[in-house]
Amino acid sequence: MEVYSDRREAGRVLAQRLGFLRGPDVVVLGLPRGGVPIAAEVAIALHAPLDVIGVRKLGLPFQPELAMGAIGEEGVTVREEQVLAAARVSPSEFATVERAERQALNAAVARFRRGRSPLVLTGKVAVIVDDGLATGSTARAACHVARQRGAATIVVAVPVAPAEVVASFSEADQVIAAATPEPFSAVGYHYRDFRPTSDEEVVTALDAAARRVRLATEDPTPADFDGEITFSADGVELAGHLHLPEPTRAVVIFAHGSGSSRWSPRNRYVAELLYEAGMGTLLMDLLTPAEERNRDFVFDIELLAQRLVAATHWLRARPGTVSAAIGYFGASTGAGAALVAAAEVPGEVSAVVSRGGRPDLARDHLEQVRTPTLLIVGGHDPDVLALNRQALARITAPSRLAVVPGATHLFEEPGTLAEAAGLARDFFALHLLSRGDAGVER
Repeated sequence: MEVYSDRREAGRVLAQRLGFLRGPDVVVLGLPRGGVPIAAEVAIALHAPLDVIGVRKLGLPFQPELAMGAIGEEGVTVREEQVLAAARVSPSEFATVERAERQALNAAVARFRRGRSPLVLTGKVAVIVDDGLATGSTARAACHVARQRGAATIVVAVPVAPAEVVASFSEADQVIAAATPEPFSAVGYHYRDFRPTSDEEVVTALDAAARRVRLATEDPTPADFDGEITFSADGVELAGHLHLPEPTRAVVIFAHGSGSSRWSPRNRYVAELLYEAGMGTLLMDLLTPAEERNRDFVFDIELLAQRLVAATHWLRARPGTVSAAIGYFGASTGAGAALVAAAEVPGEVSAVVSRGGRPDLARDHLEQVRTPTLLIVGGHDPDVLALNRQALARITAPSRLAVVPGATHLFEEPGTLAEAAGLARDFFALHLLSRGDAGVER
């Protein structure tokens, strides 16, 4: 049986099935609230705009969790006639529930869009996403809304659904379910974390998507720069790989650990995810090849931090990145260096993320960190997890610890690196992209 860790992971898995849809006429529509985090992942993978499509389940008067139908924007109503007949729901009872739910629907859609108009669907491919299908009532209502708004093609995409519902779903041109387990009992059984999605999460996802589309509209050039760079730090020539969108509103500098380099496939995977979310990346080697062979240099956290600060100043000297928000992503010893550097230039750094890192190596600098910090550790990495908990207690800035279940130190287990990368991306998007429009305060 397919089981997802949470909606974000389910969205990434579903997105892999939808790559064939990528194109300029695609619009992704999430069903609020639980479908929106999944739709956000799909929109990023398809480079498509994201919106909600306002629908709401109509529960039985005496058993609200069981759908007797659904409503949607544009006055759409879908009735589950078999359920209504079996439950002997009268027309007046149905109308009372529908009236109350429509008021709630209108209020929710207004909160989610925050004054934005619905995305235009005329002639578009509408990809309607939810966290799963049970009866399919709300997804059917969403299809009717999309048809009324002029969608040329409708694709319903979900991480999990009963095979018989997929086969009988006639309102869409195509239904794609990443998993169709038998027997099927309930959507929530296929998620380890199926907590309700909050209004705030929906608004954050829609705001980030709108910002991404706006930046692409301002300048559709896919990349300003993607290549190898060098710069000098105290007379030492250091190498890096710089990948920038245009315009560049945020850049994340990667500080890898011992035994790794800017070519690390794990860091490059994370960097690609950040770039797709609208952020530039600088993967750099903090040591020269000769220095890497000397263990004294590898654990010289102060030296590594100084060079990370030098990379920050180098970015600030470039015309295209002078006002970009900057974040640090550190792994292993690189995490200690990132925190020391953030403590030394607090006004220059907007967020720090550590993956399987050693923040304890920052030592007395931990109390001086004023930058929002996320520590990501594998649940099966007990020694490093203990060190991160101790470091977290000493960081006075807004910070938290995220434990990835089943992951060991290198996040080599299936799905664990993707989960860690998603956590990093969301944290950086929250703290960097929201500030990128205004630049850095000086």
